[in-house]
Amino acid sequence: MAKSVSLLLLESVEGLGIVGDVVSVRTGYARNYLLPREIATEPSDELIAQLAEKRAEAQRQLEALREARKDAIEKLEGFELTLERACNDQGLLYGSVTQQDIVAGLLEHGFDIRSRAVRIPHTIKRIDSYDVLIKLDQDLETSIKLWVVADRELQLDEREEMEFDEEGNLIEKSGDAPAEAEATEKPAEEAAAEA
Repeated sequence: MAKSVSLLLLESVEGLGIVGDVVSVRTGYARNYLLPREIATEPSDELIAQLAEKRAEAQRQLEALREARKDAIEKLEGFELTLERACNDQGLLYGSVTQQDIVAGLLEHGFDIRSRAVRIPHTIKRIDSYDVLIKLDQDLETSIKLWVVADRELQLDEREEMEFDEEGNLIEKSGDAPAEAEATEKPAEEAAAEA
């Protein structure tokens, strides 16, 4: 049994081709998706000639879409998006910022971008700024600055961080004698004075 088969597309399929293209696809994809939905059929010269006008219209639509994407990339160049999120006092978000959140934020600013065009390099779970890649086509991409800010004033803990050695003992910083150490030294000095 052949692993792939050639079919004539009766409709445009994203990532595969436009109407009138003869494409090679895996037999399972053809048998389970393209043929039952009447998106493709066996290629013939008569069908290709019949679809020529429909193909020309599809090509015009593709060109218009590409121009719209170029304009969107130019407008997105240097764009900064701010999203307000709930977080704890350490700046950790209670949820994460998703592609859909970024798409919704861009839509509010007039950019109609699909979520699959937004490329997040890792999970966004902190208050910070991030560079987010927007890729609309193979050669059409830009990066925007995403600012994730807290929805309230954070109560920052202003105590100094404590340092511990390898055994887990507190390392005393020079100039700072802990109150407990001072308390234990005084009775020893008083005991020496009494003797």
